[in-house]
Amino acid sequence: MTFRTALDPAGLLLAIARPSLGRPLLGLALLLGLAACDRAEETAPTAGRPVQVVQVEASKLASAIELSGEIQAEKTVALGFRIAGRIAERPINVGDRVAAGQIIARLDPTIERNAVTAARAALEAARGEVVTARNGFERQERLMGQGFTTRPRFDQALKAQETAQAALENAEAQLELAQDRLRFTELRSEVAGVVTARSAEPGEVVQPGQNIVQVAREDGRDAVFNVPAQLLESKAGEQIVRVRLAEAPGVSALGRIREVAPQADPVTRTFQVRVGLQDPPEAMQLGATVVGAIETSSAVIMSIPAMALTQSGVSPAVWIVDPANSTVSLRPIDILRFDPDHVIVSQGLMPGETIVAAGVQALHPGQRVAPLPPPAGTGRSAAASAVKAPG
Repeated sequence: MTFRTALDPAGLLLAIARPSLGRPLLGLALLLGLAACDRAEETAPTAGRPVQVVQVEASKLASAIELSGEIQAEKTVALGFRIAGRIAERPINVGDRVAAGQIIARLDPTIERNAVTAARAALEAARGEVVTARNGFERQERLMGQGFTTRPRFDQALKAQETAQAALENAEAQLELAQDRLRFTELRSEVAGVVTARSAEPGEVVQPGQNIVQVAREDGRDAVFNVPAQLLESKAGEQIVRVRLAEAPGVSALGRIREVAPQADPVTRTFQVRVGLQDPPEAMQLGATVVGAIETSSAVIMSIPAMALTQSGVSPAVWIVDPANSTVSLRPIDILRFDPDHVIVSQGLMPGETIVAAGVQALHPGQRVAPLPPPAGTGRSAAASAVKAPG
């Protein structure tokens, strides 16, 4: 039996044979043609789905915080008498400026003057005793050399001279001590500054070391703020604070955090923070109300376009692009904040990963994608809109 073959326009193999064997040969030809088409489709490369991608970068969100406080002296000195006595005079008041060495207060010096007089008299008597003892010793020394005295008398004269000399030195020390106590009746300021408080009035009897006045030194000023605990992220000296007068915002100065209280205030539960000002203007007087502004940054976060957000069950998710084979996988993420055009991600992404930013609606796990070039004038970073804190 003879037959011939031919190809139809669709590429299928047709069999032309005699009517008696046409049907079996025609079926076999059709099966061979379909198998060839399937193999052609399997070997042909599959093109990826075009999508817009971005690369994830870590960043920090920065925000400005303003707190009100007041100007205080960097160092405050409490002045008091070294001896007890009754205050006779206090020529200064709160708010007065004092210079170094200026008299702040005086005690009644009557007792101390009498002590100086007695010490001087005792010193003169001691000097007379020394002269007498020295003359006796010199006489005994001459007689001892001539052999007209005994050794016990010589030793007694020597001992008397040494005792008189010790008494003289003691009298001199007592006079010096009495003169010091007389000087201590005058309280003088050791630093230049402004009197901020007084604790005693003329006529009062005070004890040694009791606080009489308090002087704020002029060699430094601090801006003092009460700061909540959640804002205490930076250590002293790291953050720069801009301080301005509340009634005159144009008057400002820069400063650094100099001291943070180790314990919270029992009433307000806030911590006192002292900011050392650098070259404060003269208008920032002690007690003036100021406003301090400082920039704080959050923990490391990632910012991605809002169009990249999809859903995995009930959790938000994004499509991660595998750079090795350009396939995508769905990964759940944690959202920190929603912005109008971006989403702030706190967990779920790693810096350097590539995600699908546009075209997430028709994707499925394992699907190949073809990343499109970024639009003109835009970068590939997903964190471009996040504000990065310095350092």
